[in-house]
Amino acid sequence: MAINKKDPISALTKLGFEVHYQSHAQSILMGEFGAAMQELAGVLAAVQLPITEIIGSGGGETKFTQRLRRSLAERGWKKHHFEIAKTVDGTPRESSSHEVDHVKRVAGVGVLGCEIEWNNKDPFFDRDLENYKRLHAEGAISVGIVITRGSSLQSEMWALVRRFAQQRGIVDFASLDAAGVVPTPKQRANIARRTERSKEPVAFAEAWTDNFVSNKFGQATTHWDKLMTRVNRGVGNPCPLLLIGLPASFVVFDDAVVEALDEDEATDQ
Repeated sequence: MAINKKDPISALTKLGFEVHYQSHAQSILMGEFGAAMQELAGVLAAVQLPITEIIGSGGGETKFTQRLRRSLAERGWKKHHFEIAKTVDGTPRESSSHEVDHVKRVAGVGVLGCEIEWNNKDPFFDRDLENYKRLHAEGAISVGIVITRGSSLQSEMWALVRRFAQQRGIVDFASLDAAGVVPTPKQRANIARRTERSKEPVAFAEAWTDNFVSNKFGQATTHWDKLMTRVNRGVGNPCPLLLIGLPASFVVFDDAVVEALDEDEATDQ
């Protein structure tokens, strides 16, 4: 899809992304950071998330998230530690450090901060928004950006995982193992308890789907509704914010083997 140079983020809404601007962020970004927004919109518009990476991620950072991070870093959106120190008559009085995963500096214009919260515990939103508030108050950033799971992706996650189970013919632990999915002993016990009970047993695919989604993508994780709840009550205010929700439509169904991330690949979500 062609990116509108005057309003590149509008292309994302046509693809199903949720977009929310806070505290005049839209006028700042469209007026001063047009090229940076074209970069961001271009990266996001090209994103696809294979269902096997959702399953193989175990709920943590997916390979898609790593690709997204690399794409941003290659365009100059790199991790940065902000160090803020205050002195009185030459004597240090206060200092603080704030890490932002993706920082874009535009010479003569300003600085953008961007965090990707694919699947973390939802209090990480408080950390991100409060960091942005402090950095903006100190003149270190112009706008803070948060990218997370959109409401459509959150609400349709169960159906997406259930479709994977149906397509892969998952009807028992043997077929689950054959698909490359290895539940923990506790997860196996929970699934078995529901499928083997004498009264109203649950079909294996549904029991596994319920267990996987509730364990890995539950309501207490980072997604659009949790982010908007915080913003609506003023967390991060008055820092200008751009919030972007990833849509269910960018999930694609592939025939690849499910591969769990190695421990050294699974960085912060």
